[in-house]
Amino acid sequence: MTIRTARPDRGRHFRPRMHCIKKLEAMVVEMQDLKSGVKGSEQKLNVTKIPHVITGQDIIAWIASKMKTETEEAHVFGTMLVAYGYIYPLQNHKKLVMCNDTSLYRFQTPYFWPTQNWVAEDSDYAIYLAKRNIRKKGMLEPYEQVHYNHLHEWLNHKWDFIVMQATEQYKAGKERMKPDCVVFDCQERAYWIVNRPPRRTHSAMDCGPERLIDPSADENIFYQQAIMRSKVKSSVSLGALVKYITNYKNHDAFLAPCLPSNPWQTDNDAYWTLNMRRVDVPTKMRVERWSFSLFELLTDLRGRDDFKIFLKKEFSGENLAFWEAAEELKWGTASSMSTKAETIFKTFLAPGAPRWINIDGRTMGLTVKGLDHPHRYVLEAAQTHVFLLMKKDTFFRYLKSPVYKDIQKKALNPEPHNFSPAQLEQNALTRSPGIHPIILWQQEEEEKAKAAAASAPVDVKAMMSKIDRKK
Repeated sequence: MTIRTARPDRGRHFRPRMHCIKKLEAMVVEMQDLKSGVKGSEQKLNVTKIPHVITGQDIIAWIASKMKTETEEAHVFGTMLVAYGYIYPLQNHKKLVMCNDTSLYRFQTPYFWPTQNWVAEDSDYAIYLAKRNIRKKGMLEPYEQVHYNHLHEWLNHKWDFIVMQATEQYKAGKERMKPDCVVFDCQERAYWIVNRPPRRTHSAMDCGPERLIDPSADENIFYQQAIMRSKVKSSVSLGALVKYITNYKNHDAFLAPCLPSNPWQTDNDAYWTLNMRRVDVPTKMRVERWSFSLFELLTDLRGRDDFKIFLKKEFSGENLAFWEAAEELKWGTASSMSTKAETIFKTFLAPGAPRWINIDGRTMGLTVKGLDHPHRYVLEAAQTHVFLLMKKDTFFRYLKSPVYKDIQKKALNPEPHNFSPAQLEQNALTRSPGIHPIILWQQEEEEKAKAAAASAPVDVKAMMSKIDRKK
């Protein structure tokens, strides 16, 4: 049985960004230059004098002067140097940020730079934690204690060796001078905070999918969800892709020519005229596209009108009417939202409504409850339910109906235009301006108003009074 003692090699993650990291190291080397670099001095930390100490404001000022940038950008760059472990704080070890004040920092020794590519193994981290546990007499930081307990359980088979190594390193550290001992302890702690960050924090060294996992949650949740996610065979997905390309290749302007001609190339607007939104007789390509899916049919206003004719003959037009009302609520103005929601409830959802729709009780309950405080997407669940009902049943009956077959026979198949160079020049000279979109919108609104007036109940008394007045 193989016992895993090391985490994945982080060195392989550095390779794509090694060029960027080397630029950072070149900047750090310039900062340590004795003549033109950041000036350091000896500072007292508690009771120990630490050599070559620099302040955060000196580092930021040097970066701003060197890179000719604003102080804010220099501050961000300094924080990046701290996050990658090239500069470490002497006072607040947990926060890997650069403070623009008199906070004390030191340059990390090159042995701990990321380009060294030595793997931060769990056994080395366990030795470091065991050494700190001996020095602090069991008083570790909370996150270090969690890591220590986890590694103790994981590396139990070699824990005696780890404790022995930690003891030897602790004895060797006691023989050093006090400043050197403090400096080495800070360097080592800074390295492990970068490579083994506390919980609920991310490390600059992380990249790939594991960076997207919330560190406060159990890491296994991500992998469990990936395993439980439904899978599709590659043959099935490729077959669906081939079917989609086969259906749509003749309708793609980049793969097939426009019939009768491309108006952007020939200055002839016959293509736009034949494919207007409310044209009387559509083209064959347009009618063929309706058969691809219910979404294609409802997206095309001309196809939707034809679908309404079929539903009217079958006395089942309430589903499509509800779907359209939900679309109007979703894309309409905010001021009319409450009025439209109340009208939809009275027309389609209320008990005994004139155009009551048949949806399951759970969806109906959620929808009616949401209408107490209406918003744009309050009908989303009911609209989706109705759409699926039409997709599974009504749509396929429409494709087999005489209504669709009749429009297929009447559909136009325009012949391609073969303009000569002289004709193309003439088309460019006689080019007429297109219809403004606002005018098209006004025409559609007028048609909607006429259709609504035609479908509204007729007041007989009002009609009779108007007739009497005319007499």
